[in-house]
Amino acid sequence: MSALATIGIGRTMEKKLGAVGITTVEELAEAGSREAVRRLRARYPSTCVVILYHLEAALQGVGIKELDSACKAELRDYFRGL
Repeated sequence: MSALATIGIGRTMEKKLGAVGITTVEELAEAGSREAVRRLRARYPSTCVVILYHLEAALQGVGIKELDSACKAELRDYFRGL
């Protein structure tokens, strides 16, 4: 099982993800960025849409600026519905 740091997740976010039951890259991939943010938002209400972008980018293996606008729009719509 791979540590979240291997895909660019910082120490603070790694701790927060761990608090919601996501401790490895595999668990994050299985849950997906949307579910991860849903869990984070339930525990940490100040979680913002940018976290969703970062998690999705990390899962795709790209930088946040490399997410296409359609992907960001879908993520933003999902986040607004939380």
